[in-house]
Amino acid sequence: MFQRFAQICAAGAVLAAATTAGAETKVPFALDWKFEGPSAAYFAAVDNGHFGEAGLDVEISAGQGSLDAIPKVATGAFPMGFADINSLIKFLDQNPGAPVIAVMMVYDKPPFAIVGRKSQGVMAPKDLEGRVLGAPPPDGAWAQFPAFASANDLDVDAITVEPVGFPTREPMLAEGKVDAVTGFSFSSYLNLVRLGVPEDDISTILMADHGLALYGNAIIANTEFAAANPELVTGFLGAVAKGWADVIADPAAGAAMVQDRNPAADVALEQRRLQLAIDANVATDYALENGMGGIDAARMETALAQLAENYEFQTTPDMSLYFTDAYLPDAAMRMLK
Repeated sequence: MFQRFAQICAAGAVLAAATTAGAETKVPFALDWKFEGPSAAYFAAVDNGHFGEAGLDVEISAGQGSLDAIPKVATGAFPMGFADINSLIKFLDQNPGAPVIAVMMVYDKPPFAIVGRKSQGVMAPKDLEGRVLGAPPPDGAWAQFPAFASANDLDVDAITVEPVGFPTREPMLAEGKVDAVTGFSFSSYLNLVRLGVPEDDISTILMADHGLALYGNAIIANTEFAAANPELVTGFLGAVAKGWADVIADPAAGAAMVQDRNPAADVALEQRRLQLAIDANVATDYALENGMGGIDAARMETALAQLAENYEFQTTPDMSLYFTDAYLPDAAMRMLK
């Protein structure tokens, strides 16, 4: 039922794109979150003409998480989107044949992190033992904690886990009610700064730097739409890479583009959020050497095995169901610097 509904919706998306008046093809793009610093690359692709050069008229919509963005693309309501590949893998395991796949890796390292207070003794993974960890139950970083604990040989029985809400997570850490929290590195860090926690008292333990091979957020596409419009998808991905190169070269301009769409945004804060995402998640050694967008097959196999420590697969994991590089432009078109 889901597959048939998705195919009908995807066909509608293809038809809508094909019948757009004028030279540019309309392509709605679903973000996973609200307009913040890391969104700047997509705004740069619009404002600096990269999408236009590819013959695309891209309308960017904010979202409410990867679990919001993935169904939008799977049903064809949006032909392209941005979402966590680990959430996509689970979605496809639970909805076999759903027409959605990752086509370009953006966060070569996911932002899943443990963010703690040095003054409360949390500077390394082992420091969590004997302390209180605040974790929102739906949090993406918390979902990876079993594999993180295994990779770092943590005694989970020695860690007190306090379920917290997203709005109270950083305030509880700032008030000393918990010693560390799970969250996205760039978001939790800056939320603590805004709450007045001294920056030299904040420790960010990025799970990708401590044993996890998992990938992060990727550009996702409706497979029916992509099959019918391969050159369009490749042009879209090339424009995204150029947008990221732009904001890496000039993060201040990127933050200003965010504020243009979100007037309530603190432009200095969003520039810092963007820079944190660039440094930790996007411009990794692998991406700088190979161009952004691709994956290492051996690493992905390890990532799937680690994901199986956090999630019980209903079917045998198959990397080809979750990611394809078939639409990526040449590496030279994806270089970040």
